[in-house]
Amino acid sequence: MFEPEIFAEYLRCFKNPETIRATCDEYRAGASIDIVHDRADRTRRLTMPLLVLWGHRSSQGAGYDVLSVWRDHAQNVSGQSIDSGHFLAEEAPDETYRALRSFFGVQSA
Repeated sequence: MFEPEIFAEYLRCFKNPETIRATCDEYRAGASIDIVHDRADRTRRLTMPLLVLWGHRSSQGAGYDVLSVWRDHAQNVSGQSIDSGHFLAEEAPDETYRALRSFFGVQSA
């Protein structure tokens, strides 16, 4: 569940028709042209370190090995599930923050 301020910000943004259009465009691309581009890039793999985070209770983490999927696309993959649903930063900000700080090698203050 989002805190009221976060939910209010989402509502504020989605009152803008351009936000709705852009969001729909993003999902539409994911089901169409993105697939074409992904298939064209199958022979290339990312070489930079890649951090993959997903919500433990979200559909992205259900039923398959997320890190294995990304290892097909990148050479240096690390990551973990976060105890959240789809919205990691909103639902589990501290755990998400710690994962990012660790990945980027930032020492705790």
